Amino acid sequence: MMLNSAKPAGEAPARVEEWRKLVVHFEKPSLGRAVWQLTNTLMGYALLWVLMYLSVQYGTWWVTFPLAVLAGALLVRVFIIFHDCGHGSFFESPRANAITGFLTGVLTFTPFHHWRWEHAIHHASSGNLDKRGTGDIWTMTVEEYLQSSKARRFSYRLSRNPLILFLVAPLYLFLVHQRFAKGAANPRERRSVYWMNLALLAVAAGLTAVFGWKAYLLIQVTVIAVAGGLGVWMFYVQHQFEDVYWERGENWDYFSAALEGSSFYKLPKVLQWFSGNIGFHHIHHLSARIPNYNLERCHRSHPLFQSVKPITLPGSFKCAAYRLWDEKNKQLVGYRYLKTYLKQSRLAGNSRS
Repeated sequence: MMLNSAKPAGEAPARVEEWRKLVVHFEKPSLGRAVWQLTNTLMGYALLWVLMYLSVQYGTWWVTFPLAVLAGALLVRVFIIFHDCGHGSFFESPRANAITGFLTGVLTFTPFHHWRWEHAIHHASSGNLDKRGTGDIWTMTVEEYLQSSKARRFSYRLSRNPLILFLVAPLYLFLVHQRFAKGAANPRERRSVYWMNLALLAVAAGLTAVFGWKAYLLIQVTVIAVAGGLGVWMFYVQHQFEDVYWERGENWDYFSAALEGSSFYKLPKVLQWFSGNIGFHHIHHLSARIPNYNLERCHRSHPLFQSVKPITLPGSFKCAAYRLWDEKNKQLVGYRYLKTYLKQSRLAGNSRS
C-alpha cells in the first residue's frame, strides 16, 4: 500500500478528526501569496503572447512555436489558479474567487461554475468503483473488460491510446466538449457555459484582428494542446498508478481515497512551479480547501503525509502502461496481464471442480 500509517476503515470518525486538526491551519488563504502567484503567472503568460506577436510580425516562426509551447506549460499553472478558485480556496473572498475563476477560465477555455460542479463530484467519488464516470478517466475492471463486447473493448483501448488520451482528448475537451452544458446542470451552471462561449468569441475576434486568423489559430491550438496534454498527464498520474485505491461503495473511505488514491507526484522544482504544486495531490484530496501555495507546507508538516510513497518523474512514465483495475489483487494492470488472469481463473475453476 502507498500509505504505511493508514488506520482501519472502522476508525473513520477518529481519523477524520485527526486529519482535520492537522490541515486546518493550511486551509486559510493568504492574500499576499495569492496576489503574487496570480501576478507572476498572468504577467508571464501575457509576456509570452507579446513575444509571440513580435515573432509573427518579424516572420520568425522558429521562435513563435517554442514560445507557444512554453505558454502552454504556463497555462497549466493558470489552470491550477482557476482550479483553486473553483474550490473557493485561492482567496478568502468568494467574490474574488468567482471573478478570478471566470477570467482564468477564459484563458483555459473552461466555464467556471459548470466545471466547479463537475469537479466537486470527482472529489466526492474519487476511488469509488460504484461512482465512476464524472470528472475522471474511463477505467474498467478486468472482469468488466472481459465481459464487454468487441466494440466496447475497441472503444476502451482507443480511449486509452496515448495519442488519443494526451493529444486528441484534451483538444476535444477544451475546445469542443466544454462549449456545451450537461443535461443535469442547473441554470447557473448552464449560464456559465453560455457566458464563457461569448467571452471566448470576443477574445478570439480580438486576437484574430491582432495576429491574423491563421497565426492566431496555430498559436492558440498549440497552446491548448500543450496545456491540455500536460494537464491530462498530471491528472492521469495522480489517479492511475499501480497501487492506487479503488473500493466498492460500502467499503469506500474518504481518508484512504485521499492518501492512497491520489499520488504524491514528486517533480523537479521548476516543473512543480509550472504545475502549481498540484503534485501534492494526496494533500489536495484530503482537503480541497488548502490553496495550492500551501500544499507543500502541509505535506511537510506531519509524518502522516510524508509516509505517502512519492512517484518520481522517471517512474511516472510506467503509469502509461496501466489499463485495467484488478479487483482481486487491488492493483492497476496492463493488457498483458489478461492472459495471466484468465489462466489463474481457469486453474481456480478446475480446483473447485
